[in-house]
Amino acid sequence: MVFPTEKEQDDSLVDPNWLDQEDSFGLNEEMEMILFKCLDCHKTDEVPAYNIGEFSVDLNEGEELKIHCPYCNGTMIETR
Repeated sequence: MVFPTEKEQDDSLVDPNWLDQEDSFGLNEEMEMILFKCLDCHKTDEVPAYNIGEFSVDLNEGEELKIHCPYCNGTMIETR
């Protein structure tokens, strides 16, 4: 069995123009934000939607997601 050298392997896997592509890393994509409001101090905070998906995995159907308030450590719920 013949294995490619490190140089051959790198050249075959990497497009030499990848940095020239528009937004190669997806940094300009819109990030969906969800607004939460604290039940204690009434301040609001925007949370990225992808975080909400991670937190809501263990919720039962119809159960509301509650997160900790970054201002007072109270309970925040999604505003509607």
